[in-house]
Amino acid sequence: MDLNADLGEGFGIWRLGDDNALLDLVTSANVACGFHGGDPSTMRRVCEGAAHRGVAVGAQVGYRDLAGFGRRHIAYDFAELRDEVTYQLGALDAFCRLFRTRVRYLKPHGALYHAASTDESQAAAVVAAVTGYDPELPVLCLPGSTLAQLAVGAGLPVVAEAFADRAYLPNGALVPRGTPGAVITDPEQVAERAVRMATHRSVVAVDGTVIPCSVDSICVHGDTPGAVSAAELVRATLIDADITLAPFA
Repeated sequence: MDLNADLGEGFGIWRLGDDNALLDLVTSANVACGFHGGDPSTMRRVCEGAAHRGVAVGAQVGYRDLAGFGRRHIAYDFAELRDEVTYQLGALDAFCRLFRTRVRYLKPHGALYHAASTDESQAAAVVAAVTGYDPELPVLCLPGSTLAQLAVGAGLPVVAEAFADRAYLPNGALVPRGTPGAVITDPEQVAERAVRMATHRSVVAVDGTVIPCSVDSICVHGDTPGAVSAAELVRATLIDADITLAPFA
């Protein structure tokens, strides 16, 4: 099982989360590419840290929305979104190359993640960017989403992702941020959910419904309160359950 986290989301003097501590715990790092968060120096620092630890680097691409942290929907033109995703891929890959590694997968961030799960135009723009940049680059996304379906249709490797620190609706979608209980901050509960995802391939929705959840990567958000403590417990609990942790890419 792969364990991923969103990293490098600070900007300038503003820091978000503990990138170094999380790099010691995860197997894949979703690195912000400067649009919703991150800047050149942060990208370089996180890529260097990941390379030294053998952590796979993924491009966490998002809307051009620093003020809203990429969590506000933008109605993009297809070509503009395709090109902005390509731009972010290339920027992060440049810093990876400095440390003899490369971008090994792509994951949308925030509002783009959710839009691409249902919006065919935005999902198609992401797919077009990936196929144009590297047709063998895996896409990390919600299983069964529009993005997953279009990526498979384009011949891209698709990696199914689940969120140990986010609540689920009965239909398998995430509870919208801002809704009470949408973000789970109790490390023990996060770890318990992660083990269930890895061993039983299921997750319990907010109404008690058990949802099938066959995934290859589990995410712990780097900006969630107590993210490091949660990731430490998730990692230890998965290992105790005889789950081998390794990057999918």
